[in-house]
Amino acid sequence: QVQLVESGGGLVQAGGSLRLSCAASGRAFSGYSMGWFRQAPGKERALVAAISWSGGRTYYADSVKGRFTISRDNAENTVYLQMNSLKPEDTAVYYCAATANYEIAGAHYYNHWGQGTQVTVSS
Repeated sequence: QVQLVESGGGLVQAGGSLRLSCAASGRAFSGYSMGWFRQAPGKERALVAAISWSGGRTYYADSVKGRFTISRDNAENTVYLQMNSLKPEDTAVYYCAATANYEIAGAHYYNHWGQGTQVTVSS
């Protein structure tokens, strides 16, 4: 079992940047692929970025490509989501999640979740 705690959310103006962090504890962090999901009011939770256990493979949703960057530091048991050029439509609760599965782009493989952090982008 792995426990996940997100931080770094907040209020930012459109065009601004935020960096989310997800600290993991419990079983070996380096054995998990990690994903960032988001859920806006009235919408389903969606995968926006993912990274394999080694960091060698990444996935981005089309809506965030070129603006968001996912990275991880296995020595620090932390995964990051750098969000640049933020838009009001990026407003959502952002969740960190983990999977032991090889496939990182399949949302249904993720079975360990953090509590979420709110990101609000004002226009």
